[in-house]
This record gives sequence, structure tokens and C-alpha cells, in this order.
Amino acid sequence: MTEGLLTITDRLPEGFLETSARNLHHILPGPTLINLPGRRPEPLFVSILLHGNEDTGLLAMQEILRRHGEHGLPRALTLFVGNVAAAARGLRRLDGQPDYNRVWPGGDQWMDSPEAAMMARVVEEMRTRHPFASIDIHNNTGLNPHYACVNRLDHRHLQLASLFSRTVVYFIRPAGVQSMAMGALCPATTLECGKPHQPHGVQRAIEFIDACLHLDHLPEHPVAPHDIDLFHTVAQVTIDEDTDFSFTRKHADLYLNEDLDHMNFREVPAETVWGRVNRPGACPVARDEHGREVTAEYFAIHPHGDGPRGTGLLVSRKSVMPSMLTLDERVVRQDCLCYLMERISVERRDEGLGTWG
Repeated sequence: MTEGLLTITDRLPEGFLETSARNLHHILPGPTLINLPGRRPEPLFVSILLHGNEDTGLLAMQEILRRHGEHGLPRALTLFVGNVAAAARGLRRLDGQPDYNRVWPGGDQWMDSPEAAMMARVVEEMRTRHPFASIDIHNNTGLNPHYACVNRLDHRHLQLASLFSRTVVYFIRPAGVQSMAMGALCPATTLECGKPHQPHGVQRAIEFIDACLHLDHLPEHPVAPHDIDLFHTVAQVTIDEDTDFSFTRKHADLYLNEDLDHMNFREVPAETVWGRVNRPGACPVARDEHGREVTAEYFAIHPHGDGPRGTGLLVSRKSVMPSMLTLDERVVRQDCLCYLMERISVERRDEGLGTWG
């Protein structure tokens, strides 16, 4: 059955287990929701390729389905295969396309698009199926550890996430992400599996998904403090569209350190140099989780040489922990430069902010 952009099927398309992300468009007409039976009826929902250049999810699911092909799945599985068109070209998204992980219900961009209507349809389909849990599998382009993300400080969400990694990030911005929409229906997490094509990232995802398929429930008690390092995303850092930036061209409006991604998940002290602002107004922009600009809270420009006012060394104003720093300039344009995080104490975690109910 095909509705708009979305195809819904109850069988695995022929050739799916052997086809690469770049060749999926030969066997799938576009975004596809695949419902497969299992011994436990409440399905595990897994989304892959919301960004077309992130293939760990596909590789992991192919192995999972091969592994259980003979004896059947221990739990029903619904697999959503996302941006097939972008995957064919090895891109996060095509020019002119919305980001497939920004148009889920609750988003604030592209919400009148056919893609947003499709994601709403997926959520409604899953609502009727009473999912056990939701997993969204991603890669990133910078140097990052394997970690999980949640959008609710609920014990079951944190239990699910900590099965993948002791490093868990809580965020509420950006909006319109899969885990936030599905988190209204069931415990939900996003997996960040490092760079694409890396076998250890694929294996980590396989082990986690297989474990989830065999679970009969998720504990409702808190994760033990020694089993989780919990961080809160407090700001998103972007670069204005009219700013010429580079990691290699020293005379660009904004010249950033060519090894900037080495700062991911590290405590970066105040006065750390991120690069150089060569044009007034070219400083990166930081916005907090409510969308308010907070650039001056996190960054300062120290005059250097004889440049005009508003130029100089770009430095952190206070200690921060970045994540998702990438040297891929196309990804920076399409998404952001990075996120800034702070550690959440056990006491604050147990306040139950954003509790699922």
C-alpha cells in the first residue's frame, strides 16, 4: 500500500538483505514502513536512513533479519526506511528536501511539507500497534563516542538508552525528531553509532537491537548512578547562511580550527581558541533549548592584530562540552556546527523532568 510518499508493507522486499544504501532505490519506491511479525506482538519500532549518508542502521538491520530469518523474530518489528533518494547519492538530504529528522510531529520547520505529513502518518500507524520501544539509528561525521539520546527524563527511556551506552544525552532541541515524537507512545532513544561504515558501530547496534527484541519489559526503576553518564544539551551552535566559513581557508569570514572535532565530549576550558573571526558579524550563533540567542554566554572574540572591531580569535567564554562537532562543511550548512552540553547530576535526573506518562 502506498500513501503519498509512504509505502506500507507486511513483507520484507525481495533483495533487501543484500542491497546497499546507495542501491535501495532499485527495490524500494521511497520511504517504506515494513511490519514484520514476532512471538511477542507489541513491535519494536526502528527507523534507519532518516539521513541518507548514515548507513549503520541498514547494515545492522540486515544482519538482525538474517539472524532471525529461520526461526522468526522474538518480537514483532516495524522498520521504517527513510530517505531512500538521498541514500542513492550518499547525502544527508537532497538540496530542497527537508531534513527527515526534523519533520516529525512537534517540529517547527517544514511542517506543511509532504514529508511532515508522512511522518505523522507513521506515528499514527504505530499508535495503533502499541509499540514496545522505539530506536532511531544514526551516524555522525565528527569524532564522537557511541552514545544514546533521550528527550524525556523518564526511567524507562533512560533504561533503554543505557543498554546501548553509559553515555546518554538529554535534549529537547532541535524539535521534530523521531525520538521526541515516538517518545509520546513508548520509551524511545536515538543511537549515535560513530562514523558510517565502521564495523564496530554496526556491531554495537546489532547487539543492542537484538537485546531489545528479546526483552519482555523495560525496568521502571532508576538507572544506577554508576551505570550512566547523563548530559544535557543546553545550546545549539550554527553558522549564518551568509557567513563564508572554512576549516582550511585562513582568510574566510570565519576560519575554524581544522581539528575542531577532537573537542567532542571533552571538557573544554574557558579561553580555548576555536578559530578566528575575520569579518565583523561572522561569529557562530548559539541558541538555547528554547531558541533564545545566548552567543555572548558561550563565545567571545579577542582582538588579534590590526583587524577591525568585531574580529579576532574566537574563544569559549566558559567551560563547555561540545558534541557533534564536524569538519563536513555541507553537514554544518544543513544542520549545525555542534551542540554544547552540561552534565546532569543524579539529583537533577531524579526530579523527573519531562516524565513520560
